[in-house]
Formats: sequence, structure tokens, C-alpha cells
Amino acid sequence: MAIEQFLKQRAVNIVVVGNYTLPNWYDPTGKLRIFTCSTTRVSPFRMMVDVPVVGKIGDRLTSYFRDFGKFDGLISHARTGRLLLELEMTQSMRENLANKLSWLEKKQKEPSISELRQDARIVPASPHSTVTLADGTIHACAVVNISASGVAVSSQLQPPIGTPLAIGAYIGRVIRLFSDGFAVKFIERQSRIDVTRLVLRPSSLALAANA
Repeated sequence: MAIEQFLKQRAVNIVVVGNYTLPNWYDPTGKLRIFTCSTTRVSPFRMMVDVPVVGKIGDRLTSYFRDFGKFDGLISHARTGRLLLELEMTQSMRENLANKLSWLEKKQKEPSISELRQDARIVPASPHSTVTLADGTIHACAVVNISASGVAVSSQLQPPIGTPLAIGAYIGRVIRLFSDGFAVKFIERQSRIDVTRLVLRPSSLALAANA
């Protein structure tokens, strides 16, 4: 199925952060690389996911999402920074996912149960951005979350701690590495509005970064 077709089907537009592995993508120790991703639209049969690394149509991947659990599936369609995953699960698993989606959709519509911390980390609906190194090279990345003081990203790139770089238009240094990405602390604290606007970049820039 194509992404355009899925957009016309009944599904829940929801952002849930998770991670995934692709076949034949290994880290320096020989283990499968783990990348961060986030859902944008989910049904009991398939999900649309924003990703830093897009696999090939037909690739089987394994993913895990905090609110959903572990999923296996096949990539049926892909475009820059986004893929459509056909979920492989039993009927009981689909019914369980449908119940979770109904609850999460209701939660989205209830302001009384929304979390509204003033300085909370923001999970962007569209996570595409770029990493620019000191030598001018640009790499695509996916933003896991943003705050006024820093950002966590997932990318093919894994720079050492202390590396100066820019995420989008903001400059900082790598302060922490984790299995599916790294964290950057900005040189100066930013406002929430500015940091969201200038860190997140259109997916067309991510495509140019991979060219």
C-alpha cells in the first residue's frame, strides 16, 4: 500500500516515540544499529513512521514503542524520512492495539489529562532536521525531543562527546551518547518558540543532506 492510500483510511494521527532496527545496518561492534523513530499515523493494520534512515521496500524491521510495545512488519512504501509499515500480528494483538488507539485518541481530545509542563521536552510531530559538522558536512537526522537548552537526535552519524556541531540552525556540543543517537547541549539557552522553529528543518533539507 502507498502512503497516499493510507492517509485516506481510518487511523489515528498520533506521535509516539520509539526505536527500530533494519536488516544489514550494524554498529562498529557488529550489533544491529538502533535508530529512533516516531509514529505519525497508526491503525491496527499499519503505521506511518518518521525515521532518520529509510530502508528498502520489502525489508522486514523490528520496532518498539513505549505506548504500543514491540512490532514486526514489512516496509510497503517509503519516501524521504518516512516509511509505511505493514504490521505482522495475530488477531488478538490487533484487537489490543485497536483498544490502545481508541484510548490514546480519547486522551488527545481531553485537555484535562494533557501534560502541560512549562519547560517540558517537546516531541515534534515532524522530527526531520540536519546535523552540520565543523567541516561543513551535513547529515540528516530525526529529532527525538527538544528543550530550551538542548536536543536529542537519532542519525547515522555518531559523533564523539564534546564534538561541536549544529542541529538545524542552533550550535551546541555533544554531551551524551545513547544506543540510538546522541544529545546536544546548546551554547545558549533558547526560547521554546525559537528552538522549535530553528531546530526542525523541512524533509527536503534532509534529502539534500543525504545527496
